[in-house]
Amino acid sequence: MISWQDFEKIEIRTGTIIEVNDFPNARKPAYQLTIDFGSLGIKKSSAQITHHYTKESLLNKQIVAIVNFPPKQIANFFSECLVLGVYDENNHVILLQPDKPTLNGQPIG
Repeated sequence: MISWQDFEKIEIRTGTIIEVNDFPNARKPAYQLTIDFGSLGIKKSSAQITHHYTKESLLNKQIVAIVNFPPKQIANFFSECLVLGVYDENNHVILLQPDKPTLNGQPIG
């Protein structure tokens, strides 16, 4: 079990994907995402979401991500946030996203 204070340390925010690129150096199929988090700025993330999403379908999509992890190097890329999703029955990620448009950078509550 974690405490409420532990949970409050995690910054989960909304953002909009503004750029999507292939990530050929990743071990598993992935995209390199550039995400606008409003006043928190622009952050990059690597996401293994190629099964359910094309690059075109991701552009301008709002997502939910953890924005206060330290950068993590994945191959030759530094991932600055963790895009959140749910694994389907075949272990492929389905993105978590707001069901109504929100401002970028809004906290999850």
